[in-house]
Amino acid sequence: MAINVVMPKLGMAMKEGTVSVWNKKVGDPVQKGELIASINSEKIEMEIESPGEGILLEIAVEEGKGVPPGTPIAYIGQPDEKVVPGDAQNEAAASIAAEPEAEASVSPQVKEIPSPVRTPGDKVKISPVARKMAAEANLDILTLAGTGPGGRITKEDVQKALESGSQESRPVFPAGRENETKTKADQSFKPLTGMRKVIAERMHSSLQNSAQLTIYMKADITDLKMLQAQSAESVKRRFGEKLTLTDFIARAAILALQAHPLMNSALIDHSIHEKTHVHLGMAVALEKGLVVPVIHDAEKLSLSQLSTSIRELAKKARENQLGSEEMTGSTFTITNLGAYGVEHFTPILNPPEAGILGVGAAEYQPVYRGESLERRSILPLSLTFDHRLVDGAPAAVFLKVIKDYLEEPFSMLV
Repeated sequence: MAINVVMPKLGMAMKEGTVSVWNKKVGDPVQKGELIASINSEKIEMEIESPGEGILLEIAVEEGKGVPPGTPIAYIGQPDEKVVPGDAQNEAAASIAAEPEAEASVSPQVKEIPSPVRTPGDKVKISPVARKMAAEANLDILTLAGTGPGGRITKEDVQKALESGSQESRPVFPAGRENETKTKADQSFKPLTGMRKVIAERMHSSLQNSAQLTIYMKADITDLKMLQAQSAESVKRRFGEKLTLTDFIARAAILALQAHPLMNSALIDHSIHEKTHVHLGMAVALEKGLVVPVIHDAEKLSLSQLSTSIRELAKKARENQLGSEEMTGSTFTITNLGAYGVEHFTPILNPPEAGILGVGAAEYQPVYRGESLERRSILPLSLTFDHRLVDGAPAAVFLKVIKDYLEEPFSMLV
């Protein structure tokens, strides 16, 4: 009987997966464990292995199409065998395929690797997505350096080659459209897929389906930086790491959310859902996009525990090791562009949250304190909120609470 290959479930919160690329065509022979396709869900990508040996009889889900987990996406069997969905064997294979051992890992950034010396007869290790990207860009995969396991070429390697301009990218068009090459030769084209597609859709939906307003304040964090410096060695000796400014900002936001639960709510199906726990999202910028790891039940953590969680989740994000559950369920988000020298900016809501806090770069400014002019460290804050849920005055009070905690840092420790 034919064996079906199903869309796996990448975490409890997954509702739909999309086939990124097929590595095999109908009629191609496949071996058990051979990589036959790549799929993505939200911001997780992985490759699918064949659950059995035979011929790829049918592709049920085309590239770019999304389906719920457990849906058959292809059938494998013997030549001339008919596909009969619903067999007991199919169902057994589906249950096995639906529980992958682990997500496909993406190697973290590594040092420059010299271009390999390969001959046309060499077997090139390359992921299906990378192979398709290289073909579309007319890149010779024999000249690409692979940074994946065992020298495997990843899509990041192809992207790096395209961005560096180390190879000529010549658009390929069907016969009869040669004139189009002339008008498009100075441009590169690639489909909006994977993480970039998810981000684009979510941000567009966020702006279309909420009433977003942003307000700004400045917090004097001179005393906070002094406390941070004075406690640095003691904290590192006791907990292994120093507390960062981000740790204190996260702590201030959590305390403010507990005092103002409406900012920790969501508008879903015309109903206000106030959350009883703070599930804090901390935006992390990656080379290929933005991810938001979530610290669940953040209000239960001490400052040192919160710091550890922020650091560990950021590390997992950069190594592409986050699970689906670690990227879902946030009730409020913090995004920090201070490291890039940005001052005030307008963050976009992470739906269905009611608010998102933007943090800019702290700068020294002359400030009058009574009759004295002093050099103080000033931190710009931006709060974007959903005006359907929260009015301007309550939002301003909430942001003022965060400011007060940052300006009186000892209040966060008691």
